[in-house]
Amino acid sequence: MANSYPVGFYFKLSFKGEDAAFHEVSGLSKELSVEEVTCGGENRFKYRLPTVVTGQNLVLKRALILDKSELADWCASTMDDGLVTAIQTHDVSVSLLDQDGYVSRMWTFYNAYPVKYAVSDLKAQESEIVIESLELAYTYFEITEDTSISNLFD
Repeated sequence: MANSYPVGFYFKLSFKGEDAAFHEVSGLSKELSVEEVTCGGENRFKYRLPTVVTGQNLVLKRALILDKSELADWCASTMDDGLVTAIQTHDVSVSLLDQDGYVSRMWTFYNAYPVKYAVSDLKAQESEIVIESLELAYTYFEITEDTSISNLFD
């Protein structure tokens, strides 16, 4: 069992049925917020009551893609239209794969839309790959642990 721990470098991202390659995905977190309430006459402590679950934005990083990409087009149209048209939300999923390419865990982000696009600094003195970063807001996410979801090599 000790050798069956998942590795963080073998994953894929799916958007509208298209698999998109990214070198880094972050923001896979949920947090239950609490409200502190003081009770009259009780000075030793405050009650900490749960309120709402919040999550960070999903941040995707990859080498700058020069070819046409549905994901990049969606980000550009959402951010460049200046809210003239309604924002089109889409579900985005991140799948952690096992050594055979099967999904071992999947995070599905519902009603996602782009809120930030950035490109790494361009420096004449360095020979680094240009990285583009996409940041997506979403309503909520669910975790699926079904290993029969799909196989990367099908």
